[in-house]
Amino acid sequence: MNTTFSKFLLMFFTALICCNYTSAQTSPEGIWRTVDDATKQPKSHVQIEKRNGKYYGKIIQLLEGATTKVCGPCPGDRKGKSLEGMEILWDLSPYENYWSYGGIIDPKTGKIYKCSVWLEGQDKLIVRGYIGISLLGRSQTWERVK
Repeated sequence: MNTTFSKFLLMFFTALICCNYTSAQTSPEGIWRTVDDATKQPKSHVQIEKRNGKYYGKIIQLLEGATTKVCGPCPGDRKGKSLEGMEILWDLSPYENYWSYGGIIDPKTGKIYKCSVWLEGQDKLIVRGYIGISLLGRSQTWERVK
């Protein structure tokens, strides 16, 4: 094989890989499966959608692993309401290669945290809830529902 043809093939496959990478999912929109931290069982499906340039997520289905079905300790109008249909993630704005400056609620405790999310590949969403700075928090991995 001559070097010109080898260079052409290398450039062709590099371009193909780059095109495939840029066509990958570049937003958190979609339906995501959450997993219970303690039992490791799937507990809900959360639909994330974009509204007015920001991202919001609501529980659209509770799964068998859901140990909490009502937001008993939640503040305000969420108190005592069913988790199905509840918005648990709000006001996420794009920032560099992730989404941040939003909030998330923990339905078990009713506590509200600041939130950032980012994609790891097309099918994993890292959701980080924190107090003050991101170092003071914890992350969960949500998986895309296909």
